Amino acid sequence: MARSTLRGRPRQAAALLAAAVTVTAFCAADAVARGYPFGPRTRAVNDLGNQYVPFYAHLWDLLHGRADGGLLVNWQSGFGSSFLPDLGTYLSSPFALLVALFPRDEIDLAVYVVTVLKTACAGAAMAGLLLRLRSGRWWAAGLLGAAYALCGWSLADASYNPMWLDGLIALPLLCLVGEWALTGRHRLLGVLVVALAWTANFYTAYMATIGAGLVLLLRLWLSALPRRRALAAAGRAAVTVALGIGLAAPLVTVVYFGTKHAYPGRVTHFAPVATQDLLARLLPTTYGFGSPALFVGTTALLPALALPFHRAAPVRVRAGWSLLVVAVTLSMQWTPTHLVWHAFATPNGSPYRQAFVLCALLVIAAWHTLSYGVPGRRAPAAAAALLALIAAVASRSALVHPYAWPVLSLATVGALGGLVLLGLDRAGGSTGGAPAAGRRRRLLVGSAVVLLVGAQLGEATATSVVATRLRLDHLDDYAPWGSRQQRQAEATAGADGWPAYRTDPGREQTVGNDPMVVGGQGAQYYSSLTADVLSRTLTALGDGWTSRGRNMQSLDNAVTDAIFSVGARVHSPPDQHQRWNPRDRSPVTVSRQDVPPLVTVRPSMAPSARTGVSAFGPSPYRNQELLLGTRVYTVPPLTVRTGDGGQPGRAARDRTGTVIEAPRTKAAAAHRPTIAARCPAGSEVHLWAPHFSGTARLTDTPAHPLTGRFTSDAAKIAAMQRLGTAPRSGRVRIELSPTRTGSVPDGAVGCLDTARLHTAVQRLKTTGATEVTVSDGTVRAQLPAGSKGTAVLAAPRIAGWRCAAGDAPAAPAETYYGLIAVPVDGSATRVTCAFHPPGLRLGAAVGGVSLLILVLLGIVAAVRGRRATHRTALRTTTRPRERTTSAA
Repeated sequence: MARSTLRGRPRQAAALLAAAVTVTAFCAADAVARGYPFGPRTRAVNDLGNQYVPFYAHLWDLLHGRADGGLLVNWQSGFGSSFLPDLGTYLSSPFALLVALFPRDEIDLAVYVVTVLKTACAGAAMAGLLLRLRSGRWWAAGLLGAAYALCGWSLADASYNPMWLDGLIALPLLCLVGEWALTGRHRLLGVLVVALAWTANFYTAYMATIGAGLVLLLRLWLSALPRRRALAAAGRAAVTVALGIGLAAPLVTVVYFGTKHAYPGRVTHFAPVATQDLLARLLPTTYGFGSPALFVGTTALLPALALPFHRAAPVRVRAGWSLLVVAVTLSMQWTPTHLVWHAFATPNGSPYRQAFVLCALLVIAAWHTLSYGVPGRRAPAAAAALLALIAAVASRSALVHPYAWPVLSLATVGALGGLVLLGLDRAGGSTGGAPAAGRRRRLLVGSAVVLLVGAQLGEATATSVVATRLRLDHLDDYAPWGSRQQRQAEATAGADGWPAYRTDPGREQTVGNDPMVVGGQGAQYYSSLTADVLSRTLTALGDGWTSRGRNMQSLDNAVTDAIFSVGARVHSPPDQHQRWNPRDRSPVTVSRQDVPPLVTVRPSMAPSARTGVSAFGPSPYRNQELLLGTRVYTVPPLTVRTGDGGQPGRAARDRTGTVIEAPRTKAAAAHRPTIAARCPAGSEVHLWAPHFSGTARLTDTPAHPLTGRFTSDAAKIAAMQRLGTAPRSGRVRIELSPTRTGSVPDGAVGCLDTARLHTAVQRLKTTGATEVTVSDGTVRAQLPAGSKGTAVLAAPRIAGWRCAAGDAPAAPAETYYGLIAVPVDGSATRVTCAFHPPGLRLGAAVGGVSLLILVLLGIVAAVRGRRATHRTALRTTTRPRERTTSAA
């Protein structure tokens, strides 16, 4: 019964086999590597733990009604950030909704399961596509589908960038849409598939669309259709893609405009990798962050290399698929075509994010080899020779480790052995009696399948294990949800008072998106779409960042807490997973501060305030005072000395700074450089040194000083730190312990007068809103009667905010040194601000037009179908009458 079912439904059987092999290899690799969830090693490396898992946690909160904000505004991050662009970039896949089925404290497991399911679905989709391209053995399609799902790009790159896996699924589905366009079938379904692919992850869907277009063009050439029919098929495909992208436009345009308003990342220039590195990534157990991960397994690579020599396949098929593989490979190495693949912008990370397209082409080429019958001896021998040549050239690459050779050798033996057994089955298919021949055939085929599956499983598992281990060595990693996050979440929830005031989850962060993971409403925010105005505003106020300005940190400062209405702040010990002082067992505590409401009323704006971030000067202390509206800092002159008492040199890049050199010997480390200044007695001493790395400590003070940790390099700057209280003498001495050479600016020390700050806060509370309500993208504030001047909402003035005072019509919000501002003339007692993501209306219009066209095309097709049915019925009813008449 089971065998007949498989024979009757080969596509379903192939898809199930591909999914089963994929899941087995994926999970077995994590078990061997002792990675989460099968072992103690975390898999939350780089952006997976720092960015993506927190976004999934925020989605969980949204789906369960526990998030601060909604689809329009995320009030937990960056003091209020646009959420739809992030949703469209990271969370718009249908698979993302599965996280709602897991407990909140198992969010890492939820993301892992989603990753495994996406990978398995990619293998199943490819297996189905192969059998649609050409009939063949279902188990061979299943194995090649698994080879695609377990390709190097999937294991090394996409496994910790889960939204990219939607592109891995989209490519075979879009190729299937191309097949439907060839035959004129499933037009509506094709549009929906394209729309789903572009909605799930438009970035990889863009690359998958290019790849599917190349496959369709080759299929048109191979089909040898008349020019008119070929153009009609291409036109159907183009219309299908256009309508599908149009339906996805409401999300795609929002993401597009979100990138336009995002803080600019690093501008990189493409440099192709060396040939030996390119070929090395075809081999198992190789890993390199900046090289294309092209591994598809020897069971797929050998048949793909054998295709040009397989005489049973037509010459056009052999030439067409082989040339397409070569052309796409060369396009990855040439700058103009590289830019086309990446939407004309070289990515900040790996420059070979389109590698999954080439992996798919290798798998399809391998399928054409097997579907035309197992090749004879010459083709496998030629393929083995090519593989040996590839291995010889790749051996010069530093990406190939010694353990790659035994893995490759075993996989090659298994793949060649399987092909040989299949060849014997073909050669002996007509000899012997029927029962004996059947038993012999089943034995040969079964043995071949075991060899091929074993080779594929072993090779893919080993490759995934190596990638997992090397990622942990080369990238930052973060612990999954545990006791630290639980304590942070409990402390944050206990202090939460939103929207009366904000609760910051703490300067000692666990990940860059702590507010999404443990709750609260802070400055921390890490996204590819971090708004330019947010990054520049917080940087001008002394905040630090990583990822070149797109990962804003928490700023533990009393003045900025007053500006942004941070009334509670969680304090945690350093994260031991990041190897910061593992002996620190300090408890999680909460400090509270009297702060103004979220909406305050200031005097009428000066012209400079309307210019936004450009109005800020070089000193963060003076910039904080601009936003506060009161002078509260003393910024004294400094005296900087080296460890031996000498005067350090000036910074080459910043003439207003002083060089702080890292000690070169242990003896030099014992003599630390110092900063001397004079502050009013009892004032709080702050140090702003964005380009300094190390620790700073206030000496010669009876109060308990704090140790400030500063970290900076080419991708990060350090945040301002509070070091303690100035002594009665006013003499402040700061001892520095640099870990690398950096600099300290001239206005590095700020002395905060807490009494003045308290007075300023009380004044802002008196004139501030008496009641503030927040619901997703709308903020309503009730003002005291007669309020006159400028109502300021303590949120960054990102694009999309519109505000109104009283019953006046809404207009684009003004800016007050980077914050949202609304002029009030004394007659209005309420202010309303609403957020509309840029691009949403345009996308909705495009989506509406696409939907209308799709409906009209459906109506036309239905009318034509009904007319055709009517004409057919007329023919059948008139023919008997004609026969009767002629007989008479």
